[in-house]
Amino acid sequence: MILVFSLMLAACSKESIKDGGDKNDNPVNPDYTVFLVIDEESIDNGNPPNNFSETDVNDHISDIGQRRQLQYFLNNTGKIIDLYTGEVGDEGWFAIRSIPASWKSTGPANNGLENFLHPGPGLGAGNPDDDREVLLDKIPDVTPLRASGLAMLKGQTISAVVYDSDISINYSPLEGNLMGENPGMVSFKVLDVVKRTDGSSSSLPKVTVKILNVDETKNLPIKLFMNAPAPFSSSGPFDISPPAVYSQITLSDAP
Repeated sequence: MILVFSLMLAACSKESIKDGGDKNDNPVNPDYTVFLVIDEESIDNGNPPNNFSETDVNDHISDIGQRRQLQYFLNNTGKIIDLYTGEVGDEGWFAIRSIPASWKSTGPANNGLENFLHPGPGLGAGNPDDDREVLLDKIPDVTPLRASGLAMLKGQTISAVVYDSDISINYSPLEGNLMGENPGMVSFKVLDVVKRTDGSSSSLPKVTVKILNVDETKNLPIKLFMNAPAPFSSSGPFDISPPAVYSQITLSDAP
């Protein structure tokens, strides 16, 4: 009898998430969003488990500095989907733990992240001959998220710039190359992070998200994921299983 009740309770909980429920049940309209960048290992046309079309992910209008909302996410606000997050050494989600001073000094705003999200000179703005990506290479503290870091995002609302190619990472010191075309932006709430059982031996977790409308979150304060766990190499730590106990996320205003 107890076993039957437990199975029914688990099924109801899972169905609640599918129907728009939320295990952490924070407001859909949060006080802030957490900034990430996401590359083609997670969101791209043809990628499992969603098999997005080219128009779903703005592949047909992808460009340096493109910041439109991805069409699928615009059309499916409120829907709950799963996203894969890449593999160890080829991650799909990245935190930026600090903002370069050059992003602020280039203008036009007095905030470096704002100048990236609404591209200023060297951050995607200008004509192709203007060296418009000069401030996007060798960016310190671009941090690939493996299982522990992904778990720390549960319950958080995310604003992310999506890349149409791989974000390359160097280690010792940790830095990333953020040059390349962008199909646009997405916003969502992280509902759950679970180990993948249908991928390769190095597959990172599956993340269940509730899609939000970028236009409804873009005016919220954006926070940096300051204590995102930093891998020491492309293969270590081999962190593919979300831990049962993990550090509480530390956030900071983006300068």
